[in-house]
Amino acid sequence: VQLQASGGGLVQSGGSLRLSCAASGFTLDYYGIGWFRQAPGKEREGVSCIGKSDGTTHYIDSVKGRFTISRDNAKKTVYLQMNSLKPEDTGVYYCATDSLQDCDDFERRPLYEFDLWGEGTLVTVSS
Repeated sequence: VQLQASGGGLVQSGGSLRLSCAASGFTLDYYGIGWFRQAPGKEREGVSCIGKSDGTTHYIDSVKGRFTISRDNAKKTVYLQMNSLKPEDTGVYYCATDSLQDCDDFERRPLYEFDLWGEGTLVTVSS
């Protein structure tokens, strides 16, 4: 039972990346999935979340209009398309399951409420 984030890399400011969060050993359909990031020297923060039921999407203000979260339950994968990247988007990106609240207030809830975490993928945006 695990999540695996991938797709990170080095990109110039204004560039794009697509992150993937692949699930194995369990059915992705039953969970909301959140993307989080941790910048150097900062706490981990929620970035985006997609609900299990109707696929409702949630974003923090700083990424609205630039990031798009989506899911393909058949492929057991959640994606985060990141466009118009900025240096402040730099960090390690993680995905996690949300069985408790299906993404409600995801950005304000404590991290321990998210059940299963994958290893992160590093995103570096150069200026």
